[in-house]
Amino acid sequence: MSHVFPRHTKAKLPTAVAGDGCYLIDAGGKRYFDGSGGAAVSCLGHSDAAVIAAVQEQVGKLAFVHTGFMTSEPAEALADLLISQAPDGLDRVYFVSGGSEATEAAIKLARQYHLERGEPERRHLIARRQSYHGNTLGALAAGGNAWRRQQFDPLLIGVSHIAPCFEYADRAEGESSHDYGQRVANELETEILRLGPATVMAFMAEPVVGATSGGVPAVAGYFKRIREICDQYGVLLILDEVMCGMGRTGHLFACDGDEVAPDILCIAKGLGAGYQPIGAMLCSGEIYDSIAAGSGFFQHGHTYIGHPVATAAGLAVVQQMLQRDLITRCQQMGLQLQAALEDRFGQHAQVGDIRGRGLFRGLELVADRDSKAPFDPALGLAGKIKKAAFDAGLICYPMSGTRDGRLGDHILLAPPFIISDAQIGEVVDKLDQAISSSLPTA
Repeated sequence: MSHVFPRHTKAKLPTAVAGDGCYLIDAGGKRYFDGSGGAAVSCLGHSDAAVIAAVQEQVGKLAFVHTGFMTSEPAEALADLLISQAPDGLDRVYFVSGGSEATEAAIKLARQYHLERGEPERRHLIARRQSYHGNTLGALAAGGNAWRRQQFDPLLIGVSHIAPCFEYADRAEGESSHDYGQRVANELETEILRLGPATVMAFMAEPVVGATSGGVPAVAGYFKRIREICDQYGVLLILDEVMCGMGRTGHLFACDGDEVAPDILCIAKGLGAGYQPIGAMLCSGEIYDSIAAGSGFFQHGHTYIGHPVATAAGLAVVQQMLQRDLITRCQQMGLQLQAALEDRFGQHAQVGDIRGRGLFRGLELVADRDSKAPFDPALGLAGKIKKAAFDAGLICYPMSGTRDGRLGDHILLAPPFIISDAQIGEVVDKLDQAISSSLPTA
């Protein structure tokens, strides 16, 4: 009998005992291709020698120091490296242990920034429907997925949610991509004016939406318009790249694909590549200087922020990405994966859309391609595909509630950047098998 509290008490899970490149191996010796990188985490695969060595070396030198007393060499080096590659204006890095902590820190920093500047009335956060920003209470409140929020709603702070930029589902017939993007971006201005421009502190969004919609990028020009609106009304732009950042979408920072720079940026998952739990919040020099010139103290913190072993792992991960040009490889292999998916599923009667950037790809399943009508949620299609793929030796990330938190099913793929041509074929074959065996028969 296990004493571990699992995610689902009725699940019978195999025990993972080893990792080998893109594969996980269970206690019975079965190999599973990690086609989702866990949850877009394992960008370097499961046995990267350089990262393992960096972790081992750091544990031997210094395992832990509390940042209330000292900084550490790997934390300083990783911060320097990240800022050297970061979008214009970002200048400081606040290390945390995961994505939810990063988005919580971002929300609190946005509030304190306005306080330090003498604007205490700025208290409202705006985000988007069908977004996901984490599972702690502040992050969950920012998220716009109805199913994830429902049972905790009485505990959540009030956050406004505007439309996502979800072209496949929401662009009107006859509307151009550009016009659609501008229309939904302008909802931000409408909401700012409704709340009162002097009361809005920040807008938060994922550059490419992950878990709740399945690899949905914004259309060209959308985030540039969002940036203009934020600048016009003195609202901070927070970009959540926890899932889509750190090379996953073909840029070290996903927002580079949209040619915008945020005021605050959140990363995690691929930053540690699974070798250590780590995340980070990056902020502009202006935000940092406002704190430094005011109270001097960001009223936030966790025990393990800036952890030496975690930051050593993150440093090694980012160095490997850059030195081995794995981000370019992610772009190239992402195009190959997209082409293979389109070749296999492009005319599939129940696959309505194949989308994404880099090695961050989503397939949306529909009951009818012409109307884009989703399947009945009672079918539990996403769960069936996840199980069938797992049985076939493929780990992927199917989710339901793609459209509104209840309707819609998608499959998210986020394999390691080291995926080979042959392994793309393996992913597509096993995914095809799982979809075919899970769809309802006529």
